[in-house]
Amino acid sequence: MAVLYVVATPIGNLEDISPRGLRILQEVGLIAAEDTRHTRKLLQRYQIETRLIAYHEHNKLARLDTILLALANGEDVALVSDAGTPAISDPGYELVGAVIGAGFAVVPIPGPSAVITGLSASGLPTDRFYYLGFPPRRSKERIALFSEVVDIPATLVLYEAPHRICDCLADALSVLGDRPAAVARELTKLHEQFVRGTLSDLGAHFNATEPRGEFVLMIGGATRPAKRKPTSTITNELGMSVANAETPAEVDWDLIRAELQRLRAEGWTGTKAAKQLAKQYELDRHQVYNEWSNLPE
Repeated sequence: MAVLYVVATPIGNLEDISPRGLRILQEVGLIAAEDTRHTRKLLQRYQIETRLIAYHEHNKLARLDTILLALANGEDVALVSDAGTPAISDPGYELVGAVIGAGFAVVPIPGPSAVITGLSASGLPTDRFYYLGFPPRRSKERIALFSEVVDIPATLVLYEAPHRICDCLADALSVLGDRPAAVARELTKLHEQFVRGTLSDLGAHFNATEPRGEFVLMIGGATRPAKRKPTSTITNELGMSVANAETPAEVDWDLIRAELQRLRAEGWTGTKAAKQLAKQYELDRHQVYNEWSNLPE
C-alpha cells in the first residue's frame, strides 16, 4: 500500500535534513510542497529530481484529490512545508487526516522544528510547554488569547512576524505580567539570535532595534506559590462536619527561593528580583529580599 511521508525539512541551514529524509524525497513519486520555489532550492542542493506540486492553504482542496489519486495508484507521496515539520501551523494536518481517513498509511520522518529548536536553547523550563502557534493579528484578540492561558503553569511558545513582535510583547506584558521570556530569531541561519530577559526587557530591545527575520517567542508559565492549608472542619448543630472556607493561604517559600535562584542565575539583581516576585505573588518586597540575601552561594 502507498504511503504519505510527512518529511521535516530545514528551518534555515540546509545541512539539517536527515539522510533518511533525503532518501524518502528521492524515492517517492510525488512531493507536495507548501512553496515549490522554496522546496526546489533544497532539492537542487541534493540533486533530487522528484516531481513537485504545490499544496498550500489556498489550493488544499483542489490538490487533495490529486494526492489521494496518486496514493490509490500505488505512488508514495512526501509532504513538506516551507521549513520545519509539516502539519504544525500549516494546512498539512488536514491532508494527513484525509489520507488516514482514506485508509492509507502516514509515516513521519522527524527532523527540525522551530518550536523545539527555540525552546531547547531558551533557558526557560522545558518539562512542560504550551504551543500557541501564530497569535491573532489584532491586539484585542491577542489579549483574549493571553487571558485564556494566564494560569497555565507551562512555558508558552508562539510564532510571530517581525512587524508585530513589539505589539505582541506589549499585549503579553499587559496580561501576563513581566515574566521571564526569550525570543529566538532566524534560527539556524547566519544571523541567528537569542534575546533573553523579561517581557519588558524584550519589548525595550525590539522597540530600539528594528525587528527582522522569523521569531519564536517563549514566555515563562504561571507559577502559584500560595497554596491552601488543609481545610479545617467544624461541627454544626446536627453533628455534621463541614469545611471551614476561611482557612488562610500559606506562602510556599521554597518555591519563592527557587524562583530567586533562577533569576540570580539569569543575572538579575536582588532588588529587581525581589520587586518582581513581590508584585507577582502579592508579598512584602522586604521579606522577599531577605530570602534573596540568605540564598546559598
